Amino acid sequence: MTEPLFGHLITAMVTPFDENNDLDLDRTAQLVERQVEGGVDGLAVVPTTGECPTVFYPQKIEVFKTAVEAAAGRVKIIAYVGDNCTADTVDFAREVEKLGVDGFLCVVPYYNKPPQEGMYQHFKTIADAVDMPIMLYNIPGRCVVNMQAETTLRLANDCDNIIAIKEASGKLDQIKQIIDESPEGFDVYSGDDALTYDIMKLGGVGVVSTTSNVAPQRMGEIVRLCLEGKWDEAKEANDKLMPLMQGLFETSNPILVKEALKLSGFPVGGVRLPLVNATKEQSDRLAAVMKQVGVL
Repeated sequence: MTEPLFGHLITAMVTPFDENNDLDLDRTAQLVERQVEGGVDGLAVVPTTGECPTVFYPQKIEVFKTAVEAAAGRVKIIAYVGDNCTADTVDFAREVEKLGVDGFLCVVPYYNKPPQEGMYQHFKTIADAVDMPIMLYNIPGRCVVNMQAETTLRLANDCDNIIAIKEASGKLDQIKQIIDESPEGFDVYSGDDALTYDIMKLGGVGVVSTTSNVAPQRMGEIVRLCLEGKWDEAKEANDKLMPLMQGLFETSNPILVKEALKLSGFPVGGVRLPLVNATKEQSDRLAAVMKQVGVL
Protein backbone atom coordinates (compact mmCIF):
# COMPACT_ATOMS: atom_id res chain seq x y z
CA MET A 1 0.00 0.00 0.00
CA THR A 2 1.39 3.40 -0.95
CA GLU A 3 1.69 5.95 1.84
CA PRO A 4 -1.32 8.32 1.85
CA LEU A 5 -0.47 11.82 0.68
CA PHE A 6 -2.20 13.37 3.70
CA GLY A 7 -0.91 10.78 6.19
CA HIS A 8 -2.95 8.67 8.61
CA LEU A 9 -3.93 10.92 11.54
CA ILE A 10 -5.42 14.27 10.59
CA THR A 11 -6.84 16.60 13.22
CA ALA A 12 -10.01 18.50 12.38
CA MET A 13 -8.69 21.56 14.18
CA VAL A 14 -10.74 23.96 16.29
CA THR A 15 -10.49 27.67 15.49
CA PRO A 16 -9.28 29.65 18.53
CA PHE A 17 -11.10 32.85 19.42
CA ASP A 18 -10.28 35.58 21.94
CA GLU A 19 -12.55 36.94 24.67
CA ASN A 20 -14.48 38.95 22.05
CA ASN A 21 -14.91 35.90 19.79
CA ASP A 22 -12.50 37.42 17.27
CA LEU A 23 -9.84 35.23 15.67
CA ASP A 24 -6.90 34.50 17.97
CA LEU A 25 -4.14 33.87 15.45
CA ASP A 26 -1.40 33.65 18.09
CA ARG A 27 -3.29 30.86 19.81
CA THR A 28 -3.90 29.25 16.42
CA ALA A 29 -0.15 29.07 15.83
CA GLN A 30 0.33 27.62 19.31
CA LEU A 31 -2.36 25.02 18.64
CA VAL A 32 -0.65 24.00 15.40
CA GLU A 33 2.60 23.57 17.34
CA ARG A 34 0.83 21.52 20.00
CA GLN A 35 -0.61 19.26 17.31
CA VAL A 36 2.76 18.84 15.59
CA GLU A 37 4.29 17.86 18.93
CA GLY A 38 1.35 15.48 19.44
CA GLY A 39 2.44 13.53 16.38
CA VAL A 40 -0.37 14.18 13.90
CA ASP A 41 0.28 13.94 10.16
CA GLY A 42 -2.04 16.70 9.04
CA LEU A 43 -4.47 19.42 10.05
CA ALA A 44 -7.84 20.11 8.48
CA VAL A 45 -8.16 23.85 9.00
CA VAL A 46 -11.52 25.58 9.62
CA PRO A 47 -13.59 22.41 9.06
CA THR A 48 -16.83 21.63 10.91
CA THR A 49 -14.87 21.41 14.17
CA GLY A 50 -13.31 24.76 13.24
CA GLU A 51 -16.78 26.39 13.03
CA CYS A 52 -16.63 26.85 9.25
CA PRO A 53 -20.21 28.22 9.03
CA THR A 54 -19.35 31.26 11.19
CA VAL A 55 -15.75 31.89 10.08
CA PHE A 56 -16.27 33.77 6.83
CA TYR A 57 -14.00 33.64 3.78
CA PRO A 58 -11.63 36.53 4.69
CA GLN A 59 -11.15 35.09 8.18
CA LYS A 60 -10.60 31.59 6.79
CA ILE A 61 -7.79 33.04 4.69
CA GLU A 62 -6.16 34.46 7.83
CA VAL A 63 -6.36 31.13 9.63
CA PHE A 64 -5.00 29.22 6.61
CA LYS A 65 -2.03 31.59 6.35
CA THR A 66 -1.31 31.24 10.06
CA ALA A 67 -1.51 27.45 9.95
CA VAL A 68 0.78 27.20 6.92
CA GLU A 69 3.37 29.46 8.55
CA ALA A 70 3.21 27.71 11.92
CA ALA A 71 3.37 24.22 10.42
CA ALA A 72 6.42 25.13 8.31
CA GLY A 73 6.04 21.99 6.22
CA ARG A 74 6.12 19.59 9.19
CA VAL A 75 2.50 18.46 8.75
CA LYS A 76 0.04 18.68 5.88
CA ILE A 77 -2.35 21.65 5.92
CA ILE A 78 -5.70 20.76 4.37
CA ALA A 79 -7.88 23.83 3.88
CA TYR A 80 -11.63 23.44 4.20
CA VAL A 81 -12.97 25.29 1.16
CA GLY A 82 -16.27 23.47 0.69
CA ASP A 83 -19.53 25.35 0.35
CA ASN A 84 -23.02 24.64 -0.96
CA CYS A 85 -22.52 26.94 -3.95
CA THR A 86 -20.25 25.41 -6.59
CA ALA A 87 -19.22 28.73 -8.13
CA ASP A 88 -18.32 30.23 -4.73
CA THR A 89 -16.32 27.13 -3.84
CA VAL A 90 -14.34 27.35 -7.10
CA ASP A 91 -13.60 31.06 -6.62
CA PHE A 92 -12.52 30.55 -3.02
CA ALA A 93 -10.45 27.45 -3.79
CA ARG A 94 -8.55 29.33 -6.48
CA GLU A 95 -7.72 32.06 -3.95
CA VAL A 96 -6.65 29.59 -1.27
CA GLU A 97 -4.56 27.63 -3.76
CA LYS A 98 -2.00 30.47 -3.67
CA LEU A 99 -1.43 30.27 0.10
CA GLY A 100 0.83 27.22 0.28
CA VAL A 101 -1.71 24.73 1.64
CA ASP A 102 -1.26 21.05 0.79
CA GLY A 103 -4.81 20.20 -0.20
CA PHE A 104 -8.52 20.92 0.06
CA LEU A 105 -11.37 19.42 2.06
CA CYS A 106 -14.68 19.76 0.20
CA VAL A 107 -18.00 18.83 1.74
CA VAL A 108 -21.13 17.48 0.07
CA PRO A 109 -23.35 20.54 -0.56
CA TYR A 110 -25.66 21.09 2.38
CA TYR A 111 -29.21 22.50 2.43
CA ASN A 112 -29.57 22.31 -1.38
CA LYS A 113 -30.17 18.53 -1.16
CA PRO A 114 -28.55 17.81 -4.54
CA PRO A 115 -29.18 14.48 -6.30
CA GLN A 116 -26.22 12.18 -6.90
CA GLU A 117 -25.55 13.70 -10.33
CA GLY A 118 -25.49 17.16 -8.76
CA MET A 119 -22.90 15.98 -6.23
CA TYR A 120 -20.80 14.50 -9.01
CA GLN A 121 -20.94 17.66 -11.11
CA HIS A 122 -20.20 19.85 -8.06
CA PHE A 123 -17.02 18.01 -7.14
CA LYS A 124 -15.87 17.47 -10.72
CA THR A 125 -16.25 21.19 -11.44
CA ILE A 126 -14.07 22.01 -8.41
CA ALA A 127 -11.49 19.35 -9.30
CA ASP A 128 -11.26 20.62 -12.88
CA ALA A 129 -10.77 24.20 -11.71
CA VAL A 130 -7.78 23.65 -9.39
CA ASP A 131 -4.56 21.65 -9.32
CA MET A 132 -4.66 20.83 -5.60
CA PRO A 133 -5.33 17.35 -4.20
CA ILE A 134 -8.88 17.13 -2.84
CA MET A 135 -10.43 15.14 -0.01
CA LEU A 136 -14.19 14.70 -0.31
CA TYR A 137 -16.30 14.93 2.85
CA ASN A 138 -19.52 12.95 3.19
CA ILE A 139 -21.48 13.75 6.34
CA PRO A 140 -25.23 13.16 5.91
CA GLY A 141 -25.90 14.14 9.53
CA ARG A 142 -25.10 17.74 8.61
CA CYS A 143 -25.78 17.78 4.86
CA VAL A 144 -29.10 15.83 4.95
CA VAL A 145 -28.13 13.88 1.82
CA ASN A 146 -25.75 10.92 1.59
CA MET A 147 -23.23 10.65 -1.23
CA GLN A 148 -23.55 7.04 -2.34
CA ALA A 149 -20.59 4.77 -2.96
CA GLU A 150 -21.18 4.80 -6.71
CA THR A 151 -20.84 8.59 -6.84
CA THR A 152 -17.67 8.59 -4.74
CA LEU A 153 -16.15 5.86 -6.91
CA ARG A 154 -17.08 7.70 -10.08
CA LEU A 155 -15.28 10.80 -8.83
CA ALA A 156 -12.28 8.75 -7.67
CA ASN A 157 -11.94 7.26 -11.15
CA ASP A 158 -12.70 10.38 -13.19
CA CYS A 159 -10.70 13.05 -11.30
CA ASP A 160 -6.98 12.49 -10.76
CA ASN A 161 -6.76 15.13 -8.03
CA ILE A 162 -9.64 13.72 -5.97
CA ILE A 163 -7.50 11.44 -3.85
CA ALA A 164 -9.42 10.74 -0.64
CA ILE A 165 -12.71 10.87 1.24
CA LYS A 166 -13.58 11.61 4.83
CA GLU A 167 -16.51 9.26 5.30
CA ALA A 168 -18.85 10.20 8.15
CA SER A 169 -21.98 8.46 6.91
CA GLY A 170 -21.67 5.70 9.50
CA LYS A 171 -22.68 3.24 6.76
CA LEU A 172 -20.01 0.56 7.04
CA ASP A 173 -21.32 -1.38 4.04
CA GLN A 174 -21.04 1.75 1.89
CA ILE A 175 -17.57 2.54 3.25
CA LYS A 176 -16.41 -1.03 2.59
CA GLN A 177 -17.60 -0.79 -1.00
CA ILE A 178 -15.61 2.41 -1.52
CA ILE A 179 -12.50 0.85 0.01
CA ASP A 180 -12.84 -2.35 -2.02
CA GLU A 181 -13.62 -0.75 -5.39
CA SER A 182 -11.67 2.52 -5.38
CA PRO A 183 -8.64 2.94 -7.65
CA GLU A 184 -5.10 2.67 -6.30
CA GLY A 185 -4.07 5.86 -4.55
CA PHE A 186 -7.57 6.78 -3.37
CA ASP A 187 -7.67 6.83 0.44
CA VAL A 188 -10.64 6.38 2.77
CA TYR A 189 -10.56 8.07 6.18
CA SER A 190 -12.98 7.65 9.04
CA GLY A 191 -14.89 10.86 9.65
CA ASP A 192 -16.13 9.55 12.98
CA ASP A 193 -13.61 8.95 15.79
CA ALA A 194 -15.71 6.16 17.27
CA LEU A 195 -15.57 4.20 13.98
CA THR A 196 -11.83 4.60 13.34
CA TYR A 197 -11.00 1.05 14.42
CA ASP A 198 -13.87 -0.47 12.42
CA ILE A 199 -13.08 1.48 9.25
CA MET A 200 -9.35 0.79 9.42
CA LYS A 201 -10.11 -2.90 9.86
CA LEU A 202 -12.02 -2.69 6.56
CA GLY A 203 -8.96 -1.13 4.90
CA GLY A 204 -9.30 2.57 5.67
CA VAL A 205 -6.03 4.46 6.03
CA GLY A 206 -6.81 6.53 9.12
CA VAL A 207 -9.05 9.21 10.58
CA VAL A 208 -9.85 12.90 10.35
CA SER A 209 -10.27 13.29 14.08
CA THR A 210 -11.98 15.68 16.46
CA THR A 211 -10.71 13.86 19.55
CA SER A 212 -7.09 14.40 18.51
CA ASN A 213 -7.50 18.09 19.34
CA VAL A 214 -7.47 16.91 22.94
CA ALA A 215 -5.63 13.58 22.84
CA PRO A 216 -3.46 13.36 19.70
CA GLN A 217 -1.09 10.76 21.12
CA ARG A 218 -3.95 8.48 22.13
CA MET A 219 -5.65 8.70 18.73
CA GLY A 220 -2.25 8.20 17.13
CA GLU A 221 -1.74 5.02 19.15
CA ILE A 222 -5.02 3.55 17.86
CA VAL A 223 -4.15 4.40 14.27
CA ARG A 224 -0.60 3.05 14.57
CA LEU A 225 -1.72 -0.25 16.09
CA CYS A 226 -4.30 -0.67 13.33
CA LEU A 227 -1.68 0.00 10.68
CA GLU A 228 0.56 -2.62 12.28
CA GLY A 229 -2.28 -5.14 12.25
CA LYS A 230 -2.22 -5.46 16.04
CA TRP A 231 -5.98 -5.62 16.17
CA ASP A 232 -6.37 -6.84 19.76
CA GLU A 233 -4.11 -4.08 21.09
CA ALA A 234 -5.81 -1.55 18.83
CA LYS A 235 -9.23 -2.56 20.12
CA GLU A 236 -8.05 -2.24 23.71
CA ALA A 237 -6.65 1.25 23.06
CA ASN A 238 -9.84 2.16 21.17
CA ASP A 239 -12.13 0.92 23.93
CA LYS A 240 -10.19 2.86 26.58
CA LEU A 241 -10.61 6.13 24.70
CA MET A 242 -14.17 5.47 23.52
CA PRO A 243 -15.88 7.31 26.42
CA LEU A 244 -14.09 10.51 25.38
CA MET A 245 -14.80 9.99 21.67
CA GLN A 246 -18.48 9.71 22.51
CA GLY A 247 -18.53 12.26 25.32
CA LEU A 248 -17.20 15.05 23.12
CA PHE A 249 -20.35 14.73 21.01
CA GLU A 250 -22.92 14.94 23.83
CA THR A 251 -23.91 18.26 22.28
CA SER A 252 -23.12 19.97 18.99
CA ASN A 253 -19.47 19.86 17.96
CA PRO A 254 -17.19 21.74 18.72
CA ILE A 255 -18.74 23.02 21.96
CA LEU A 256 -17.23 20.27 24.10
CA VAL A 257 -13.93 20.02 22.24
CA LYS A 258 -13.22 23.63 23.10
CA GLU A 259 -14.34 22.97 26.66
CA ALA A 260 -12.03 19.94 26.84
CA LEU A 261 -9.06 22.03 25.71
CA LYS A 262 -9.94 24.59 28.39
CA LEU A 263 -10.08 21.84 31.01
CA SER A 264 -6.71 20.59 29.74
CA GLY A 265 -5.14 23.97 30.47
CA PHE A 266 -5.03 25.09 26.85
CA PRO A 267 -8.03 27.43 26.42
CA VAL A 268 -8.97 28.36 22.87
CA GLY A 269 -11.96 30.59 23.58
CA GLY A 270 -15.64 29.94 23.22
CA VAL A 271 -17.88 29.23 20.26
CA ARG A 272 -19.75 31.65 18.02
CA LEU A 273 -23.52 31.90 17.89
CA PRO A 274 -25.73 30.10 17.09
CA LEU A 275 -23.61 27.63 19.09
CA VAL A 276 -23.33 28.31 22.81
CA ASN A 277 -20.63 27.44 25.30
CA ALA A 278 -20.82 24.34 27.48
CA THR A 279 -22.99 24.47 30.58
CA LYS A 280 -21.46 23.75 33.99
CA GLU A 281 -23.22 20.38 34.01
CA GLN A 282 -21.80 19.48 30.59
CA SER A 283 -18.35 20.62 31.66
CA ASP A 284 -18.50 18.56 34.86
CA ARG A 285 -19.56 15.44 32.96
CA LEU A 286 -16.81 16.00 30.39
CA ALA A 287 -14.18 16.46 33.11
CA ALA A 288 -15.27 13.19 34.68
CA VAL A 289 -14.92 11.40 31.33
CA MET A 290 -11.51 12.96 30.71
CA LYS A 291 -10.33 11.72 34.12
CA GLN A 292 -11.83 8.29 33.45
CA VAL A 293 -9.84 7.85 30.24
CA GLY A 294 -6.67 9.40 31.66
CA VAL A 295 -6.34 12.66 29.73
CA LEU A 296 -7.01 14.93 32.70
